[in-house]
Amino acid sequence: MKLKNTSAYLLAGFMFAACAGGGYQKTGNGVIVEVKQRQPTDVRKVRIEVMGEKLIHVSATPEKDFSKERSLMIVPGQGKTDFKVDEQGDEVAVKTSRVCATVSKVTGEVCFTDATGKRILAEDRRSFTPVEVEGTKGYSVRQIFHSADDEAFYGLGQHQADEFNYKGKNEELFQYNTKVSVPFIVSNKNYGVLWDSYSLCRFGDSRDYSQLGAVFKLYDKEGKEGALTGTYVPAAKAGVETIVRREDSLYFEHLDRKAHLSKVVNLPDGFPFMGSRVTYEGEIEPSESGLFRFILYYAGYTKVYIDNELVVPERWRTAWNPNSYKFSVNLEAGKRVPLKIEWIPDGYVSYCGLRALTPVSAAEQNKLAWWSEMNDEIDYYFVYGDDMDEVISGYRTLTGKSPIMPKWAMGYWQSRERYKTQDEIVGTLKEFRKRRIPIDNIVQDWSYWPEDAWGSHEFDKARFPDPKAMIDSIHALNGRIMISVWPKFYANTEHYKEFDKNGWMYQQAIKDSIRDWIGPGYIGSFYDAYAEGARKLFWKQMNEKLFSLGIDAWWMDASEPNVRDCTDLQYRKDLCGPTALGPSAKFFNAYALMNAEAIYDGQRGVEPDQRVFLLTRSGFAGCQRYSTATWSGDIATRWEDMKAQISAGLNFAVSGIPYWTMDIGGFCVENRYVAGQAEFDKTGRENADYKEWRELNTRWYQFGAFCPLYRAHGQYPFREVWNIAPEGHPAYNSILYYTKLRYNLMPYIYSLAGMTYLNDYTIMRPLVMDFTADAQVNNIGDQFMFGPAMMVAPVYEYGARSREMYFPAICGWYDFYSGKYVSGGQKLTVDAPYEHIPLFVREGAIIPYGPDMQYSDEKPASEITLYVYAGQDGAFTLYEDEGVNYNYEKGQYATIPFTYKEAEGTLTVGARKGEFPGMLKERTFNVVKVSKDKPQPFDLKVKGVVVKYDGTTQTVKL
Repeated sequence: MKLKNTSAYLLAGFMFAACAGGGYQKTGNGVIVEVKQRQPTDVRKVRIEVMGEKLIHVSATPEKDFSKERSLMIVPGQGKTDFKVDEQGDEVAVKTSRVCATVSKVTGEVCFTDATGKRILAEDRRSFTPVEVEGTKGYSVRQIFHSADDEAFYGLGQHQADEFNYKGKNEELFQYNTKVSVPFIVSNKNYGVLWDSYSLCRFGDSRDYSQLGAVFKLYDKEGKEGALTGTYVPAAKAGVETIVRREDSLYFEHLDRKAHLSKVVNLPDGFPFMGSRVTYEGEIEPSESGLFRFILYYAGYTKVYIDNELVVPERWRTAWNPNSYKFSVNLEAGKRVPLKIEWIPDGYVSYCGLRALTPVSAAEQNKLAWWSEMNDEIDYYFVYGDDMDEVISGYRTLTGKSPIMPKWAMGYWQSRERYKTQDEIVGTLKEFRKRRIPIDNIVQDWSYWPEDAWGSHEFDKARFPDPKAMIDSIHALNGRIMISVWPKFYANTEHYKEFDKNGWMYQQAIKDSIRDWIGPGYIGSFYDAYAEGARKLFWKQMNEKLFSLGIDAWWMDASEPNVRDCTDLQYRKDLCGPTALGPSAKFFNAYALMNAEAIYDGQRGVEPDQRVFLLTRSGFAGCQRYSTATWSGDIATRWEDMKAQISAGLNFAVSGIPYWTMDIGGFCVENRYVAGQAEFDKTGRENADYKEWRELNTRWYQFGAFCPLYRAHGQYPFREVWNIAPEGHPAYNSILYYTKLRYNLMPYIYSLAGMTYLNDYTIMRPLVMDFTADAQVNNIGDQFMFGPAMMVAPVYEYGARSREMYFPAICGWYDFYSGKYVSGGQKLTVDAPYEHIPLFVREGAIIPYGPDMQYSDEKPASEITLYVYAGQDGAFTLYEDEGVNYNYEKGQYATIPFTYKEAEGTLTVGARKGEFPGMLKERTFNVVKVSKDKPQPFDLKVKGVVVKYDGTTQTVKL
């Protein structure tokens, strides 16, 4: 793809206006304001570019000229928008019909107002710090904005610390397994800021967390100053002594590069960590009072106590895939308080760390602030809207529309790590059909290739003797297959050599002879997706070896890129650079975007009428234009991880990328669950751990059914419903119920998919999007709207049979299962029996349900049961097309509008607009009304008002 230079402006025909503090030049789409520098790192020029009625691009530089580099985020073709330029005193204002950006000629600061002059957002200050990497010069930049006390912020991608509203919080933006960084923030004041940077970024505080000894005086458990006490108790049969030593920091967060990645930095050499227990304890004494912010890095089982209080209850991550968790504690200057960390490493190599930030004032912490490690200049886009949906629409105007996913992608996805043979994967799909459990998609995870041939895209003939026949069998069963493809290549493969001869392989891993975890360990690396030729070659190899066999969808794993797990950030940069565009420090976060472009452009070039589907572990601003969905990586089989996926998914949705999913059940499994499965297999008994395993999966499936994509995946124990529990078990019954409901909802869900393209809609919606005026929802990150109608409240505590919910004001609500009415504007404790997730429908909602189906296109929706929830006026538009091609881009689709009028008690089925090949000309709507005085549970068999529809407008009394 040719990238647009969004910094370009007309050099000829400038209009110049002088003033006392500087001058400005009018360009074809805005102005350049010159600011008098006091220091070489002060701003020298500020550029305002009008990108739309509510879209403003701001650039600021200390240089005499702006960068000529093209944005990787922004799509070309932004249309011309009328604007005016006004100069008053020391200010220059650029006005569209909806917004105004005013620049101070003295400071260069920018203020944004609406058409009435009301301030929306204003810069506070900025800074430029010169940096140079691999001979390339740039700046570390910081931009701070004022923020109202009642403001709330959402977005930034998908992170795992279970934070929802980012007001007053800090987030470091880089890509890693389970962490997806998108530099876009949306305010409940109905604006957004898209930060155009590909480097390591920080939202909030620009400082990195410090070692404890740099923040506090440390005292060991004997009271001696200068360190904490670390006690390492080995497993009983380890044959080594307990180690007690002083720790001047708790930093055991990555493999030691100096030791050739053979050990974890700072941990005692030679100590056997599997089965051990480690304690870090002593006291910390701050030199100032205030709120100290901590970041815990953990693998294995970890608890943290401060001042003898449990501030971090037990958390677990598998040893090879650590996680970060943030917490804050108020401390007093000069007051020593106990600190204790209890750590069970739960692995031969494991990780732990605790670092902190000293307090900053609440006024400073609560501002909107961005920092980037390496940019040419400050570059951001101000996006305004009448509501949060319009802000996200503005983001997609800038970064690209989200294509409509294939209809089959809205169905159920079955995956596991991994189907090891051709017979396993086909046999699993046959079992679904035999049991009549709905499914559309089955997934072939990694290692289908010969052991020593990663990147060859060849199937191991011993296990997959006839891949074409396998794929044909899946298609004959009315299924689709997605296959895992990594951007990783072993050095011995021909594919590697094709890249390498053109200079398109990252070399550091080869130079350092890094061996992976397969068999004896093999040496390889990742291709440079920033090189256009490399992207074309990547697709060429996939096309020749995989797409030609009939593969339907692509699973782009490790697309951060994750060349080696558990290395420090600097080594990660070394391993994935330099790139074709420049140093990896500058192009650290956008790899997934470029990798997605390779597949999307490649497949559409070969089969322009077959919809592309990509599932990618990483993502970035603009990924949605390449028909990508993102999943939350290798999360843990833990209740706290399940809960964290709710806020993670919601913030990812607000980041402008509408398709998100997760590994239902969690990917990395605690050993106790594996043991529980083994005991059940041997004895048929359900022990306490196995009982919990079944409930965890049940609750996770209930949640997953209402995500944009419904997909189960993970390590052993296997994740097929019959492997979780036998038929008739409450877990089995519940998973089957929600899977069937997902297919009944297909007319509703696919209409939402159509809205993501036609209206830039967001499917999985935090309550703040639909109830922005209700301040009670600002911090509710564990409930959400699934489309405009359904409010979902996942259950994320073991044994819980009820949970608290908030019912937003503005409307009333109906219990999905009973039809009973609940008034809005209140908190209630609602029932949550084992087999049901709390699910409510808002007043005025109209939901179309289709028939029971085994796969998404098994039956035409010739009869739709249309539930109308009375109490307010309502509307919904049914969207339909062929489901598999791009004819919708040419206008070949149909919509049918439904409108409910509360005062008249009437439903109007409007005239159908548009058409497409295979469209139903006639159909029946079975209209069911739910009201306060006539509760009606969901039931497809209930008889309502029947409407025989032929495409013309009809109105019925309900």
